Amino acid sequence: MAELATIARPYADALFKASGAQLQATSLWLDEIAALASDPQLQHFASNPKATRVQIEGLLSVGAQAPNAVLAGNFLLEVIDNSRLNALPEIAAQFRKHMNAQSGASDAVLYSAFAVEPQVLDGVRQTLEKRFGRKLHITVQIQEDLIGGVRIAVGDEVLDTSVKARLEQMKVALAA
Repeated sequence: MAELATIARPYADALFKASGAQLQATSLWLDEIAALASDPQLQHFASNPKATRVQIEGLLSVGAQAPNAVLAGNFLLEVIDNSRLNALPEIAAQFRKHMNAQSGASDAVLYSAFAVEPQVLDGVRQTLEKRFGRKLHITVQIQEDLIGGVRIAVGDEVLDTSVKARLEQMKVALAA
């Protein structure tokens, strides 16, 4: 089977081009349906040959709330008709890459052992934006095995200031 990114690319490209001036609204809508489509129960239901496209579309009814509802509905029907619901999270990720490329921004993931307060996150964002020279869209993921500190991934660059990383460095230094 073809790699998911290869399957998702034409859908993301087409949706990006068709969205025009409503990129942000389309991105929000696409993130919503991608989250719904990643649910294992929905995927199981959609893979049932007796499930109709109307039933599947009804489960993903957030398309009616999109400002460009006609585009959203047509896109969703195309994805359903081609049995590509499992590709929706990757389509959303590639759509965000297009948006980021257009605006000169990047996605970043901040891994932390604990919840991060909004004002602390804003300070981290400002510091990282200066370091990387571009606007960053940061998402926070809790990763308790870090013990403390943070690990930040921006594209293929990783800044690891976690306690876990420091302990690993000490372990290597002591073993040498």
